[in-house]
Amino acid sequence: MSRAIEKARQKIKEADAVFITAGAGMGVDSGLPDFRGDEGFWKAYPVIESLGHSFVDMANPKWFDTNPKLAWAFYGHRLNLYRETVPHEGFELLKALVEAKSNYFIFTSNVDGQFQKAGFSEEKIYECHGSIHHMQCTCCPVAIYSANEVEIEIDMTVFEAQNIPLCPQCEEVARPNILMFGDWEWDATRSNAQSVRLDAFKEEVQEKKQKLVIIEIGAGTHIPTVRYESEYTAAELNAFVVRINPRDYEIDERIGVGITLGGLAGLRAVL
Repeated sequence: MSRAIEKARQKIKEADAVFITAGAGMGVDSGLPDFRGDEGFWKAYPVIESLGHSFVDMANPKWFDTNPKLAWAFYGHRLNLYRETVPHEGFELLKALVEAKSNYFIFTSNVDGQFQKAGFSEEKIYECHGSIHHMQCTCCPVAIYSANEVEIEIDMTVFEAQNIPLCPQCEEVARPNILMFGDWEWDATRSNAQSVRLDAFKEEVQEKKQKLVIIEIGAGTHIPTVRYESEYTAAELNAFVVRINPRDYEIDERIGVGITLGGLAGLRAVL
């Protein structure tokens, strides 16, 4: 692994621009669960195990219609958790890196808002699955709005929300602006605008012939959105990928190296 670390350091040093791609593993060192498999999910939410639901079951918009108290117990608990969580040292290492370069952007499947909390520019982040810190209605086309005023109390013994957020326009049940499984009602307006800014970043890298390094942290293979983005961008812009992952670290050596460490340890090693 020492050879991979040395190569990663060299490519990062030579780069003009940095593209950070991050999956659930990015938050583990901050104390956040990565929901890896049903066992990992049930460890974080033992009450849900007794109800017999998997993560895929729970991350479904149907509950806001059929059982909003359960839906908001799950998403309300996550909202409270993410608000309380302090981003780990790896975010600061990345922030110092991008401040020393001429250009950067972030692509993440995480909905936790940790990059914004760590001080990265809102204009430099694409949250492909949305954000728990923003809301939409389950019924009417009200514009996406901030969740800053949303406070959820949860009875953890029965796993039910004690209060249900309502849409400020029609007063029907509101939901997080997150892309869920089987979700045809997700309002992608905010994420689409972020996607346009990511395209502009890539165009600038290409037009200015900047050397690009991609630092991927904690992106697994079960839902490979982040990995695909890293590899596609590497091919598109002749970039080099530094893949940090303790388990799913494999990568074609023609486009990058795999660092077999967790997020924080890997970032410490290469930065």
